[in-house]
Amino acid sequence: MATLSLRLPDSYHTMVKEITTKDNISINQFIISAVAEKISALETQNYLEERAERGSRDKFMAVLSKAPDVEPADYDR
Repeated sequence: MATLSLRLPDSYHTMVKEITTKDNISINQFIISAVAEKISALETQNYLEERAERGSRDKFMAVLSKAPDVEPADYDR
């Protein structure tokens, strides 16, 4: 595991301390979660962009044309 020195603006540090105290977690845990969340968002965006590049509008329209053109049935719970 790597060690990282991090400089935060005082206002961010204060907010992080308040949140971590309230949630009973360490600042380290909070930062790890925040970094993991950001990485997940970026990787999801990259994945979707790659999938979009491989997509074919013609193939999509061909599949869509096989669906019946009718109103959906009523759904009662």
